[in-house]
Amino acid sequence: MMEENKRVLLGMSGGTDSSVAAMRLLEAGYEVTGVTFRFYELNDSTEYLEDAHGLAERLGIQHITYDVREIFHKQIIEYFVQEYMLGHTPVPCTLCNNLLKWPLLAKIADEMGIFHIATGHYVRKVKKEDTYYITYAADSDKDQTFFLWGLKQDILQRMLLPMGDITKVEARAFAVEHGFRKVAMKRDSIGVCFCPMDYRSFLKECLRRDGSQSQVRNDLDRNDHSQFQRLKRGKFIDEKGNFIAWHEGYPFYTIGQRRGLGIHLNRPVFVKEIFPETNEVVLSSLQTLEKTEIFLKDWNIVNEERLLNNPDVIVKIRYRKQENHCTVTITSDNLLYIHLHEPLAAVAPGQAAAFYKDGLLLGGGIIVSSR
Repeated sequence: MMEENKRVLLGMSGGTDSSVAAMRLLEAGYEVTGVTFRFYELNDSTEYLEDAHGLAERLGIQHITYDVREIFHKQIIEYFVQEYMLGHTPVPCTLCNNLLKWPLLAKIADEMGIFHIATGHYVRKVKKEDTYYITYAADSDKDQTFFLWGLKQDILQRMLLPMGDITKVEARAFAVEHGFRKVAMKRDSIGVCFCPMDYRSFLKECLRRDGSQSQVRNDLDRNDHSQFQRLKRGKFIDEKGNFIAWHEGYPFYTIGQRRGLGIHLNRPVFVKEIFPETNEVVLSSLQTLEKTEIFLKDWNIVNEERLLNNPDVIVKIRYRKQENHCTVTITSDNLLYIHLHEPLAAVAPGQAAAFYKDGLLLGGGIIVSSR
């Protein structure tokens, strides 16, 4: 580990948050270098590169670009497609932050002799008893702690988080006050960066390209049927296997979904199960979706003493949704076992779960199953 210095490598997307982060780091006395990752360019637009570079020039800081589009495609986009084809609910932003973005920042910073790494995330960091933790942002509406449960101490130690103690409204005002009105007026990004609106169209396009189909075919296609055929219509059925209606293809539905089913019944129904092999989707009442036990793989724990066997831990399985009390243990086959104190509906394989206590992010993992 290099010695701590006053240099920081900042991930700059060209948006409001990372731009204000650069200004705040400069005001705090850091020597800032900006890096803009080329992860995915929607409609081949590179305006974000020009915006980031222009801001860096105005601020008088060094700026570099780093092309990781090929890696992003293999690690994030192909994973995204494969999960839907397996009937799961993917969490691409979580994987990108924990496995790609922050580790890349650390790698590049190491190569440049820079100790600190930073982004425009709305989260804060605290140190307790020689352990670093992510904790909630001042702006509860923008808090992004849910996406960072997989980061290790070597990353947490080096993180600077200049947006954690201000709100988005204050960030926009800060940009205006410093003469960056265009920065202040930028729209917030919505949804997943490579398909910000409807993932279904994106999925269809990916499956038309042979490169995105290969692994999915290995996982699912036992009878050498075209994967694109799996996007064709299939059956909505009830819990007893009775036919209800036709659907557009099982990858277009997720566990817990109610809206957008395209059917009209005299009662509310929700997606309970998805069977990729038969292209069938089970519909049921919300009550039948309730679970009290969840199992996680690919987990990370920041501090075992604070998390394991503690009767008052909070788990979240969605970014902006409910918080549920639980107890967490490790199974004999090395899965994290979550015992929920109250039933929770719409728990889907592939989703992430993040743990909190006393405002500290204690870790998380990927849902394998529930019951």
